[in-house]
Formats: sequence, structure tokens, C-alpha cells
Amino acid sequence: MLTFDISHYLPYINGREKRQRGFTYIGLLILIATMGVMLALTGDVWHVAQKREKELELLFVGDQYRRAIDQFYENSPPQARRYATRLEELLKDPRQPGTQRYLRKIYPDPITGTTQWGLVKGPAGEIYGVHSLSEEEPLKKGNFSLANANFEGKKMYSDWVFIHAPGQVRITPPGGRK
Repeated sequence: MLTFDISHYLPYINGREKRQRGFTYIGLLILIATMGVMLALTGDVWHVAQKREKELELLFVGDQYRRAIDQFYENSPPQARRYATRLEELLKDPRQPGTQRYLRKIYPDPITGTTQWGLVKGPAGEIYGVHSLSEEEPLKKGNFSLANANFEGKKMYSDWVFIHAPGQVRITPPGGRK
């Protein structure tokens, strides 16, 4: 009978397995490092996309406040034009016998996430405009609409002031909506 002694070959087999495990370990470390870099890059892209979305929402909400302030002022009797003294007056005009709304709700500031807004007030406490309280630097620095042209080059979101000025030119977009 022929016998085969495998113990003679074990050192070669075990050595080859150890070397292969080393290469597998290094390959796994490279894969994990690559995945970490890709996740970090994805996180940065996601953060920028979220910030751009919040900026667009701030432009929309700020314009809603500007329009509400404008409508409140324009719906005042011509001989006694006045502005709202509280944002809540834009929800339901206390001067009107029926329900007259200029805003659907007190919108939160998309940047800070709170309903606290910086208010541009006149000498009698009337509200001329609103702005964010955020001191963050905006991504958008230019290419604003005509109504927001004064936002060009501003350093902070709090510099984006949505203000109504009596007699300002109102632009009606195609379709006739304000």
C-alpha cells in the first residue's frame, strides 16, 4: 500500500495561505478607505445641494412676505395708508370686516428653521420688510431676479432684506399673477 505523508507539504500550503490573507487584508483596507473618501465627497455634495434648496426657499418665502406687506399697504384706504405692525396682521387683516388674508401662515425662516425673522421697522413700529437672522454666508452671490437685485454680493443671509417700498415698480409675470 502506498502512503502519502501530507505533513511534508503543510509548511508550503500554510505559507501560501498566509500570504494570500495579507493581500486580501490590504485590498480590504484600500476598499474601505476608498469608500470613506466617496462617502465624504457625497456628504459635501449633499450639504451644498441642501443649502441651495434652502436659499431658493428663502427667496420664495421672503417674496411672499414682501407681497403680503405690499398688499396690506395697498388695501389701506388711500387717505390713511399704513403698514402692519405685527406679522400676524398679514394672516387676517383686522381693518377689514370680512376675512382678508395676505399670508397663509407665518412661514419659518428656511435657513434658521424658526419663525423668528428680522423685521425692518419704521418709526411707528410698522413693518416695512423682513430678513433672515442667519449670519451664514450664502452660496448664491449673483444672478438674482429684478426684485432681489440688491442681494448681489451680500455676505450674509441677514443682508437679504425683503422690503416693500411704496411706489416701487411691480412686475407682473406672464399669466397675470403677481
